[in-house]
Amino acid sequence: MEGFEHHVRRAHPALRDYLGDLTGYAYYGEPLELHRGLPSQYLTIVISLDEPLGIAWPDSPVEKFQTVVSGLHSTAVRIGDSPNLAGIQLALTPEGSRALLGQPSGELASTMLDVDTLLGVSAQEVGERLRAAPLWHQRFDIVERMLLDAWRDEPIAAPRAELGWAWRRLRETAGGVGVQELAREVGWSRRHLTERFRSEYGLTPKVAGRVLRFERAVGVLKARPQTRLADLAADLGYADQAHLTREWHAMAGCSPRQWMTEELPFVQDELRTEVADSGV
Repeated sequence: MEGFEHHVRRAHPALRDYLGDLTGYAYYGEPLELHRGLPSQYLTIVISLDEPLGIAWPDSPVEKFQTVVSGLHSTAVRIGDSPNLAGIQLALTPEGSRALLGQPSGELASTMLDVDTLLGVSAQEVGERLRAAPLWHQRFDIVERMLLDAWRDEPIAAPRAELGWAWRRLRETAGGVGVQELAREVGWSRRHLTERFRSEYGLTPKVAGRVLRFERAVGVLKARPQTRLADLAADLGYADQAHLTREWHAMAGCSPRQWMTEELPFVQDELRTEVADSGV
């Protein structure tokens, strides 16, 4: 890999409950042979600006997509085996799945689908419009307009308030609240909460909590890579460093140190720019 640029913009105000930052990426030279798509609180949409993107679940063959949406998941996907050099990545909230894709995120959990089937927009058409736009802010405007056009004026019914409460509590605490406590707070049995939560989000509350704690750990290492793993484990409520390492193997497919060696320099050395707010 000879170079990498990374462009970020906050979503249009009307989309901020449904969408995190818009991210544009471009490699100069060869991309990483392997990049891990780590579990997080977001569904992911990727729109290629050139060649189809190669993605695979662990121990599965690579599939290639021009545009792809991936639901919530608890194991990393493998990204590579493709000459793809540039694209736009969107972080979609579970609420955004209902409003923009027309279905609960649970329907998309641990799956990868072509965005055409969900937004009713031709990937070829979107790709041509994006490639014709020379500047990143213009590309982001095109994507936001596509999403605003797809926004359901009457989205499918919102989930039960209890489920929204449980999801927010897990997010706010980075998985620091137990399932039994969540069930007590919403007034449901543990079993009922687990079944309804998994139906809505595609993960059980326990697994979602693990993903959110793992995501917090990733964020800390990106921001402060000198952090001692034993201290990180203690700060985030892991039993010990060995527990932290087991969770990384389960979710990232490698140890924290291996991820830091292979991918953290790539994250730190990228050319990152903030793109002006929406012009839509």
